[in-house]
Amino acid sequence: MERLASFSNDPFDKPPCRGCSSYLTEPYVKCAECGPPPFLLCLQCFTRGFEYKKHQSDHTYEIMTSDFPVLDPNWTAQEEMALLEAVMDCGFGNWQDVANQMCTKSKEECEKHYMKHFINNPLFASTLLNLKQVEEAQHSETAIPFHPADDPPRPTFDSLLSRDMAGYMPARADFVEEFDNYAEWDLRDIDFVEDDSDILHALKIAVVDIYHSRLKERQRRKKIIRDHGLINLRKFQILERRYPKEVQDLYETMRRFARILGPVEHDKFIESHALEFELRREIKRLQEYRAAGITNFCSARTYDHLKKTRDEERLKRTMLSEVLQYIQDSSACQQWLSRQADIDSGLTPAAPVPSNSGRRSAPPLNLTGLPGTEKLNEKEKELCQMVRLVPGAYLEYKAALVNECNKQGGLRLAQARALIKIDVNKTRKIYDFLIREGYITKA
Repeated sequence: MERLASFSNDPFDKPPCRGCSSYLTEPYVKCAECGPPPFLLCLQCFTRGFEYKKHQSDHTYEIMTSDFPVLDPNWTAQEEMALLEAVMDCGFGNWQDVANQMCTKSKEECEKHYMKHFINNPLFASTLLNLKQVEEAQHSETAIPFHPADDPPRPTFDSLLSRDMAGYMPARADFVEEFDNYAEWDLRDIDFVEDDSDILHALKIAVVDIYHSRLKERQRRKKIIRDHGLINLRKFQILERRYPKEVQDLYETMRRFARILGPVEHDKFIESHALEFELRREIKRLQEYRAAGITNFCSARTYDHLKKTRDEERLKRTMLSEVLQYIQDSSACQQWLSRQADIDSGLTPAAPVPSNSGRRSAPPLNLTGLPGTEKLNEKEKELCQMVRLVPGAYLEYKAALVNECNKQGGLRLAQARALIKIDVNKTRKIYDFLIREGYITKA
């Protein structure tokens, strides 16, 4: 008993005796018929025949002790546990401190035993090797490695990007507020005691099971965010905008099914539809060539050049060119052109402001050759021309406003102005246009 007690300097590591409430030291007695929880007695209470509720003195019992060899005949199980605990406390290699903490073995014995049975043991080595081979086999079955969120951004707290990332903290790999953030509140007053009735005990177990299901749902949502790279939302939006508008609409519709397919399968699905769209567009272009009587690609290039030139000339020949012949005042002409263009694009024309400076308003922006023009429809092109906004910037502003509207369930003009830092008049025109076309809704 004295030798065993030397390993338990902290008596609070042992459960209390049910009879005298003293802290148990090995060996002690465990009832084989009572429990759970286990019914434990010290040797003194066991010899007195202590009985409590359902426990009787004639019940079968087990003697609990660690005084038996496991890996070495000269080392007991309790000494093995004490060695592992000492190495954990003192660190690997500090064998003198390990021996001092154990008190029963020398420095050389501790080092020799640990190296032989825990470092160079072929049984442990083969087990680790098998685990590594199984892990490699699992990774080899994966066709495409998917790592979309390896390095998420680290925004300042309460910034716009931090709100887009739902308060994600990259250094902790966690969120400021969890999904179902107050799930733990239902457990704060639950305490399992022996005097509980069977019904009350079952109710407490049911509450714990419900809490576990809520934790599983929280982890499931985190896994979806991590697997699909939704933490870095800006990068996700940039990758999404590389598709044509038709494929982007499909991408938005099929996003809710991504959790069912998985990240790799979902990307393959979207890529296959993007390829299908490209093939259909090329087939339509070839059919147009055939209808025009073109049989080789050299003639097709000439046809495309002439068609582009013809479309540009058609845009220039409008009713406005005839009106210019009857208007002599160039300033009034430019104002009338601007108001008429606003009416054509569906925008509310601004009231003419008299100016003594004689300065002319800027002409519509020429979108020919600007990147991103092919992703705009006709109304969006007219808006970019009149607002004098390059297509790439418009697409970025549109994506930001649509994303914020989807998150908030609506968008106010003040929120749009805080989101995109440009001229307030341009922001108002973009905001009105997106509401009129149904891209966003007013809060």
